[in-house]
Amino acid sequence: MSELVVDPDWHGATRVLFNVPERRNAVIAKTVAALLSVFRDDESAIVVLGSATPGIFSAGADLGVPDAERAALSDLLYECYQAMVVRSGPVIAVVEGPAVGGGAQLSTAADLRIASPAARWRWAGPGHGLAVGAWILPSLVGRSRGLDLCLTSRWLEADEAERIGLVSQVVPDPWARTEELVAYLSRASSAALRHLKQVATRPDILAALEDERALNRQSWDGSAPTARQSAAEGRSLGRPSRD
Repeated sequence: MSELVVDPDWHGATRVLFNVPERRNAVIAKTVAALLSVFRDDESAIVVLGSATPGIFSAGADLGVPDAERAALSDLLYECYQAMVVRSGPVIAVVEGPAVGGGAQLSTAADLRIASPAARWRWAGPGHGLAVGAWILPSLVGRSRGLDLCLTSRWLEADEAERIGLVSQVVPDPWARTEELVAYLSRASSAALRHLKQVATRPDILAALEDERALNRQSWDGSAPTARQSAAEGRSLGRPSRD
């Protein structure tokens, strides 16, 4: 079974689906490398990122990977976020369930987010010595709300995400709405889409992304709690996990 299902002709877009439900779509280096290839192969293509399993988006980096290997995985994820931001074609994230850590980061690196009522996010990081989400959240929801989500690692539910502007829409059928959006974007000027992304993202977001990436490279020194310890501790903040 492929961990990443790629449909290059989904209503005029390339649709990429995480497909590891037994691990809540947690990613390993091979999965991220494959995702990175999709974003780079045709940088003008519209890409839709979602899950093959309703009720899940992605649990981020696989907690089963040793922390020494997760350092490299974390850095590869930042390379993926950067590719999403700088490519000329729009990226749409369809979020139908929990998006945690790297999963939350992937959804926010997308240009647009369409969610179901079951969607929720958690930027886990400070508990194991990492800065996660600070490169993008303040620009999406404001500095105060962005730091609240980064510092506390609390759960952000779909209704609040829509209210503070993290997601474009929360709808019962996000795939149907995304299909409509892809149809519209497919008719738009590709040059105009590229220019809009350039104006909206450069240089501030890219500079912040590189800062966070560099700081996190320095943080894997073995002195902080493990990823599993941090995940367990984080569940005590906000509403208890339904995972």
